[in-house]
Amino acid sequence: MSREFTKVGVVGLGTMGAGIAEVFARNGIDVVAVEIDDDAINRGKEHLTKSTERAVNRGKLAADDAEALHSRISYSTDLADLAECQLVIEAVPEHMDLKKEILSALDGVVGPDAILATNTSSLPVTEIAVATANPKRVVGMHFFNPAPVLQFVEVIKTVVTADDVFEDVKALAERIDKKPVVVGDRAGFIANALLFGYLNHAVSMYEGKYATREDLDAAMRFGCGYPMGPLALLDLIGLDTAYEILDTMYKQGRDRLHAPRPIIKQMVSAGLLGRKSGRGFYTYAAPASSEVVPDAQTPSGGAPEGVTLRDVKTVGVIGSGTMATGIVEVFAKAGYPVTVIARGQDKIDGIMASIGKSLAKAVERGRMDQITADDTAARVSGATDRSALKDCDLVLEAIAEDLAIKQDLFTDLDAICKPGAILATTTSSLPIIDLAKVTSRPGDVIGMHFFNPAQVMKLVEVVSTVATDADVIATTVELSKKVGKVPVQCGDRSGFIVNALLFPYLNDAIKMLEAHYATADEIDVAMKTGCGLPMGPFELLDVVGLDVSLAIERELYLEFREPGFAPAPLLEHMVQAGYLGRKTKKGFRTYA
Repeated sequence: MSREFTKVGVVGLGTMGAGIAEVFARNGIDVVAVEIDDDAINRGKEHLTKSTERAVNRGKLAADDAEALHSRISYSTDLADLAECQLVIEAVPEHMDLKKEILSALDGVVGPDAILATNTSSLPVTEIAVATANPKRVVGMHFFNPAPVLQFVEVIKTVVTADDVFEDVKALAERIDKKPVVVGDRAGFIANALLFGYLNHAVSMYEGKYATREDLDAAMRFGCGYPMGPLALLDLIGLDTAYEILDTMYKQGRDRLHAPRPIIKQMVSAGLLGRKSGRGFYTYAAPASSEVVPDAQTPSGGAPEGVTLRDVKTVGVIGSGTMATGIVEVFAKAGYPVTVIARGQDKIDGIMASIGKSLAKAVERGRMDQITADDTAARVSGATDRSALKDCDLVLEAIAEDLAIKQDLFTDLDAICKPGAILATTTSSLPIIDLAKVTSRPGDVIGMHFFNPAQVMKLVEVVSTVATDADVIATTVELSKKVGKVPVQCGDRSGFIVNALLFPYLNDAIKMLEAHYATADEIDVAMKTGCGLPMGPFELLDVVGLDVSLAIERELYLEFREPGFAPAPLLEHMVQAGYLGRKTKKGFRTYA
C-alpha cells in the first residue's frame, strides 16, 4: 500500500530548501521547515516571500494561493518537531559529515514508515544512508534550482533502498508536478555528471586565457541557445558548491575532466564564491545580487588602442550551400553589396531564388517592407569566375570542409584579391593557419565562423591565428556587429569555443547511455528540464548527424590528446551501421 504524504519536513532553508518547501506547500502538503536558529529561519522566510511575490507579480500564482501556501508552512529550530512527517528532506550544505549527522538524528525522530531523503547533488547517497539504523528507507531526491520553476527531479536509488520507498517518492514527485527520473547512486547523477564536466572545461578555457569570460558565455548563449553562459552559471551555483561537486565526481570516477580546475579552488579560498559573495568570475552590485557591474576585466568595447579599422564596403562570398546562401543574405540585408561565386549559373540561380524566397517570407510576416526587400536582393550579384572578387574588401569562403580544396581556393584568392583585402573562412574545424600559410599575406587571413542557419543564429566566432594582424581581428569583430551578429574572439584551435565545449558533453552523454545508467529519453529530460537546455543531447546529436559529430569528436581528440575526448565506442558503431540521425531516419531515435 502506498504511503499518504500529508506532511513533509525540510531541513535547511537556503535557496534550495526554501524552494523545496514552497513546492510542497503549493501542492497542498503541510510543511515543517527546520533551521539551525531564528536568524536562519528569517532568511528562509525571506527567500520564500521573495519567490512567491515574484510568482504573483508574473501572474504565475494567485495572491490567495500564495497566502494559503505560507499558511501551510510551520517553522522550527528543533528536529523533534518533524516526528509526524511521512517524509523529511535534508537540504543543508554539501558536507558529508553534516548530512550524515542530520539523517542519523532524524532516524530517531520520525516514525518507522517515514522516508528520509537527501537533496545532495553529488555526494554518495549510500554513504549518507548507512549513517542511519535503517538505510532501506533512505533515498536521494535531487531538486534543481529554482525548485518552484524547474520540473526535473532525480530520484536516487541506492543498492539497499527498498522498492516501495523509491516508488512512493517517484509518485510523490509526479503529484507535485515534477518529472522524476530514477537513477543509481553515482556521483553527479545524470544532470550534474554531464553539466559539470562542461562547466569545468569552460573554466579551463578562461584559466588558459583562450577566451574572455564574456565571450565564453556569449558563445554558448548565442551559439547553442543556452539560458546562461557557463561562467555566469557557476557564479549562480556558487564556486564552493561547484568545487565540492567536481571534487566528489573526480574522487569517485577518476576522470581527469572532472578534476576541479586550480582557479576554482583559488577563488573559493579567496572568498570569491559567485553571486552570493558579490564576486566570482564576474563582479556584482552586492552580495546575492544578480546585477553585474563593470570591473577590471570588463571589455572597453571598440577597436584596441592604436589599431585602425580597415574599410569594408564590398563583400565576396564563395559557395552555394545553405551556409553560403545564409551569409550572402546577412550581408545584403545589412547594406553591403555582395558578389557570390558558385560553380555554375544554375547554382547562382538557386542562391538568388533562396534569398528571394526568404525575403518574400519576411515581407509576408511584416518584418520587412517590399522596397527594402527589393533593395536587398539588388545588392547581390553572382559570378562563376573568381576574378569577380578582385575589388572586394572582404572575401569569405563557405565551401566543403576539405583542407586541400580550401588551400587551392586560398592560393587563388591570394593572387586575385587586392592588397589589404581580408580573406576569411567559415570553417568549423580545420586549422585556419593551414589556409593562411598558402598565401603571401597570412596576416590578412581570419576565421569568421557563422552558425547555421546564418540568417537566424546570432553568433560569429572570430578566430585569429598566430599570424593574423590586429587590425584584421578588430575589423572582423566590428563588421560582425554591423551585420547584426554577436562576435566572440578565440584562437585557432580545434572546435574553437562552441564545438570544443559542446561535443565533449555530447560524448559524455553517449558514454552514460552506453553504461546503461539512464536511457536516452531520461538523459534528454534531465538536461532540458533540469538545466533548461533547448534540446537534450540525443535530440541534438540526431539533428547534427552522428557522422558529423563523430568527425568533430575525432578532431578534438587528435588536437588535445585528452583520453576523455576519445569518441564513445557506441557512436563509432552507430556510424558504421549507417545510423546517422534524422537524415537517415534512424539514430538514437527512429523517425518516420
